[in-house]
Amino acid sequence: MSAKPFDILCLTLTIIGAIIWGLIGFFNFNLVDALFGYSWVSRIIYAAVGLAGLYCLSMYGKIAAADSYRQP
Repeated sequence: MSAKPFDILCLTLTIIGAIIWGLIGFFNFNLVDALFGYSWVSRIIYAAVGLAGLYCLSMYGKIAAADSYRQP
């Protein structure tokens, strides 16, 4: 399975989102709001992370296709 730049970008955004949610869950600290306040910039960041997470769902299909291709 070769990683395309868009796949890497979406995976990176999803990991950043997971870190943000971890900070909220463990320390009750919202890094996005601390950096940007609750503004249109933070809404764009939340939307980009959410869309990246939805796109990462398609990676399951790519992994399954690659695994079925490798098996005899």
